[in-house]
Amino acid sequence: MDKIIISGNSKLFGSIKVNGSKNAALPILAASLLSDKDLQLTNLPDLVDIYNMKKLLIEYGVKINENNNLTIFNAKNISNKIADYETVRKMRASILLLGPLLSRFKKAIISLPGGCAIGTRPIDIHLDALKKLGVNINVDNGFVKAEVKDFLKGNNINLSFPSVGATENLLMSSIFAKGETIINNAAREPEVVDLAKCLKSMGADIKGEGTNEIKIKGVLKLNESKHEIISDRIVAGTYIIAAVMLN
Repeated sequence: MDKIIISGNSKLFGSIKVNGSKNAALPILAASLLSDKDLQLTNLPDLVDIYNMKKLLIEYGVKINENNNLTIFNAKNISNKIADYETVRKMRASILLLGPLLSRFKKAIISLPGGCAIGTRPIDIHLDALKKLGVNINVDNGFVKAEVKDFLKGNNINLSFPSVGATENLLMSSIFAKGETIINNAAREPEVVDLAKCLKSMGADIKGEGTNEIKIKGVLKLNESKHEIISDRIVAGTYIIAAVMLN
């Protein structure tokens, strides 16, 4: 879409439903890889990035059943550990698959993500943080090749800046880590809090989400769970501004 044409002189009225947040949904979709039990999600937005993430999950072997507003994910039988390049290059959020794959399977190969072209968003902060959990990482020919020799080990991790994606990747990669992981300078956005809420409903032991220090104690397994994606705060804010302008 090159442009949007708006014809004025129309009065706005009525009520709207604010759909689910894409930025909250994407890491939660990735989190479905953490468990062999059902993850039931409601309020998923109908957007291209969501479609692409579902496509990636299906390629890994995740079974997805959709029934109106309810979508059920089951990652019991994962048959593939390598993300498809053509899909990954379309979305930066695909890097969020690293944490769940390493956490559950101890190995992941994923091509360097593409997507939004607004500035540069290096993933070094993700990779540096994962190394502190005991992950061996090699970037070769456009692919991130990551592996854990024995098991992930909890650690005290100081992020160089409060990256939302890195915080989310650490949350998911620390779920089964031995001991306690502390994320300092963690992102505090509502999307991070929503991911933590979903992970806790699955059985994760997380404290401090919404603050700049998050503590995760490793658990042995996760459970079947149901979670409702939070509404998109940017969409809600846009409609609020429109209402205020017309007041």
